[in-house]
Amino acid sequence: MSAAKHDGGWKRLSSRYLFESGWYNVRQDRVALPDGEEITYTQVEHPGYAMTVPVTDDGRVLLERVYRYTVQETLIELPCGGVDGDAPAVAAKRELEEETGWTADTLLPLGSFYGSKGISDERFHAFLARDLRDLGRHEREATEQIETFFVPFEAALRMVHAGEIQDAPSALALLLAERRLAGSTT
Repeated sequence: MSAAKHDGGWKRLSSRYLFESGWYNVRQDRVALPDGEEITYTQVEHPGYAMTVPVTDDGRVLLERVYRYTVQETLIELPCGGVDGDAPAVAAKRELEEETGWTADTLLPLGSFYGSKGISDERFHAFLARDLRDLGRHEREATEQIETFFVPFEAALRMVHAGEIQDAPSALALLLAERRLAGSTT
């Protein structure tokens, strides 16, 4: 069942930006709720990002250990990055190449999801990446402290179920890829 798009009876009375950057904006709205009560609602506007589940022909998945300053931890994740105005599939392939040095000849959509819908409009797009080739080079940004490694796909799923993969979008994308791979001959 799909949710219908509508305003829910909320009416934006005014709006102002508290912060604007190239990555996201913070907007504060004065809103009238359906019962007439007026509140202030603050949200993060974000253009979204795309991620891949890169799976080799022999059934291994390419993962990353990424230091995340926001949580002061190194997390296990899938390759991902901002859409930067591109179509999600284009961004997914670009980020796979930039972060890992691998490319995919085939991208299969797994879905598109909101990660923090209570505070942000940020949406992520997940793709299964197949027919991988090693380009032998990557182009990481200065903030990307990434170590790549391969594990059997089943081991990655065990990591999800054991809570070792704490990045929710990566965990979800791996679970969706499992279903997609179970039904494919590719």
